[in-house]
Amino acid sequence: MLELDGVTVRFERPRHTALDALDLAVAAHQTVCVLGPSGSGKSTLLRAIAGLTPVDAGAMRLAGRDQAGVPAHRRGVGLMFQDHQLFPQHDVGGNIAFGLRMRRVRRAEAGRRVAELLDLVGMAGAERRAVDTLSGGEQQRVALARALAPGPRLLMLDEPLGALDRTLRERLVVELRQLFRRLGTTVLAVTHDQGEAFALADRVVVMREGRIAQAGTPAEVWQRPADEFTARFLGFRNLAEAVVRDGVADTAWGPVPVPEGTPPGPCLLLIRPSGVGLTGPGDADAPRCAVWARTFRGDHVVLHLEPERGPELEATCPLRGAPAEGARVGVVFDPADVVALPG
Repeated sequence: MLELDGVTVRFERPRHTALDALDLAVAAHQTVCVLGPSGSGKSTLLRAIAGLTPVDAGAMRLAGRDQAGVPAHRRGVGLMFQDHQLFPQHDVGGNIAFGLRMRRVRRAEAGRRVAELLDLVGMAGAERRAVDTLSGGEQQRVALARALAPGPRLLMLDEPLGALDRTLRERLVVELRQLFRRLGTTVLAVTHDQGEAFALADRVVVMREGRIAQAGTPAEVWQRPADEFTARFLGFRNLAEAVVRDGVADTAWGPVPVPEGTPPGPCLLLIRPSGVGLTGPGDADAPRCAVWARTFRGDHVVLHLEPERGPELEATCPLRGAPAEGARVGVVFDPADVVALPG
């Protein structure tokens, strides 16, 4: 559905390259979420595909057709922004029908389409409501219905849930995934929220400084980050230089078992918090740590540990029985949660 080949976008003020020879493919009926820190090029990517930002180099194809010189209104893509940008002078029905009017769709047919979309997004019968009476979640649903109304071959979402509270985001992301699957919509969404991306996407793309740092299924990216940047961006903190020999990594924390098949030699070792187990402080073979902080996460606790040697560690454990701040514990490492990254 979408192919980008070496797409480059440069800005003069301030002078920088927002997209740097970027390659990307999005298959039909697939939901792809683009993650990355501020300034990584996520929003520029959407605007370039939509035809709102000119491309300095490279090729872009939609359904096999080169988009060079194709104006934004003829690309057949939908774009939904974080702030929704609903038209205050129109009611809900008027907002959703806007793109249909631009395409000169007959009024009766447009009315049927508006009613159908409102039913899809869970707001049946809301055609005559004023947009200033809508909650944040309702505005998001109306903006989505408006973007879907013209039947775009590619729907692009720019931080679609960023303005909503956490509970509403978590509910809507599930509804969006089910809706896109039911409609067979091809979706390209950008977000800085990792949980949102991993819950919504069939495929995740991590961007850094205008380039793709890693792409894969949510499970692939989470289980095997490509490098230190991706690992830290995903929130992993247990990282240390290591040398692997005979199935064991020599680290500042001491010896750490690694998964079978890990190649020998220098690497950067990642240990997921779930792979840091606790033992009694008297275990002579386990590195000893002090619990300097605890973070409550509902059904579990994240422990921030200060080892006697080596960088700080994070560990997760059940709320019941979690050691108190100031307690001393020993730690053991589960090789199933250890990943050797390029050094």
